[in-house]
Amino acid sequence: MTQIATVERIIDADHAVISVPRKSACGHDCEECAGCGVSGAAVRAKAANPIGARPGEKVVVQSNTKKMLGIVTLVYATPVALFLLGYLAAFFLGAPVAVQYTAAVIGFAAGIAAAIWYDRRLKARGGLSFTIVRLF
Repeated sequence: MTQIATVERIIDADHAVISVPRKSACGHDCEECAGCGVSGAAVRAKAANPIGARPGEKVVVQSNTKKMLGIVTLVYATPVALFLLGYLAAFFLGAPVAVQYTAAVIGFAAGIAAAIWYDRRLKARGGLSFTIVRLF
């Protein structure tokens, strides 16, 4: 996955801290939308800096697409899948409707908990790896 980032500071000769604007599905066309309150937040990350980019420069960074898709799947698909699994398991076991809904909510909460756990584990291991490939 390729993105545009800004070099925040240099860590050492081979690494820099970059700021990558957070992407969202809405497109941030706030005049049309009535606003959701989300500002243009940025994600800061460590990146390999083989080209010697300096602070303040806009750069093109590349990250592992396979790893990114795995994270997206975990964060979005797992809670929904566990929601459906909880509901359908209770349904096929003949549980009352209230129990079916409760099982669905518990499944969804378990999916969110799994996503939070994975996010913390990923941050502890260094997060996503970015490489600065060229100046923008």
